[in-house]
Amino acid sequence: MTILAHEKQILEVQQTLDRLKEQNKNNSLWTQEEMLDMEKKLKELKVSVYSQLKPWERVSICRHPQRPHSIDYIQNICEEFVELFGDRTFQDDRAIIGGLAKIGGQKFMVIGQEKGKDTESRILRNFGMPHPEGYRKAMRLMRLAAKFQIPVITFLDTPGAYPGLTAEERGQGWAIASNLAEMARLPTPIIVLLIGEGCSGGALGIGIGDTIGMLEHSYYSVISPEGCASILWKDASKNSVAASALKMHAEDLIELGIIDKIIQEPLGGAHFDHKAVFDSVKKFIQESIEALFSISSDVLLENRYQKFRKMGKFESHHSKTVIHETTSAGSSSK
Repeated sequence: MTILAHEKQILEVQQTLDRLKEQNKNNSLWTQEEMLDMEKKLKELKVSVYSQLKPWERVSICRHPQRPHSIDYIQNICEEFVELFGDRTFQDDRAIIGGLAKIGGQKFMVIGQEKGKDTESRILRNFGMPHPEGYRKAMRLMRLAAKFQIPVITFLDTPGAYPGLTAEERGQGWAIASNLAEMARLPTPIIVLLIGEGCSGGALGIGIGDTIGMLEHSYYSVISPEGCASILWKDASKNSVAASALKMHAEDLIELGIIDKIIQEPLGGAHFDHKAVFDSVKKFIQESIEALFSISSDVLLENRYQKFRKMGKFESHHSKTVIHETTSAGSSSK
């Protein structure tokens, strides 16, 4: 497993403990109580390190190579899944995976952004950066879901929409904007899950929903920390400063009303215990859909509109306003 910078101290202690356990098999130099005490100290070290993570360190967890992707969630929480392809206009975008699924016996239309895991699959998935046809494909599946009154689940995990010339030529901005407008009035429940990176309009293009859940170490931002640092300071190495300033992690976003629920990850991140994360996400989906099914379609759409209309917090400072009025003679009075 890839070891992150903040995990090196933990790894050293873990390796020492493993070595002592191996030696103890042939020659009992350490008592059972001493071994248990060392294991307790290792656990305390993990809690200490992971409870003091800086925003940039959490970004590294979010990007961990072994972190579960959309396809992993689909394979592990769905009893059935039938993938659907193509936007019926240009071609199939493999950065978006979607299809009909069953979770806990309930039918869903599941749509996710997929990055790939090795060189071959990452190239196939364009590193999780959708083209316009990916967003059109997602919307085609959502319309199909609405037609048959099937709820929609979307998994967000992208460094952003593909920024290349070919995407711009095919209407990248228009495709994303169209999705925002149509998802806002889609007459079926939509559950959104942030499972990794949620960058810019690339994530928001399938991110309008009634209930938005976010894994503890995921991030959701208008731009990546590196991109922000390059623009503000002309220095991409200031990514840690940008990560702190962007307020892009779950505890910041729930306070601002951007998300509805933080889904806890195993100690250290989702890559340490896939099953625990799959179970938590499945539970969130089942609880969310039960609540959404109790709401009428009209109320559902109104609540969705108000949800995004009220996002964010704004402060206004009232000061004395001077109004200039022009008289019919052309002079002005205060």
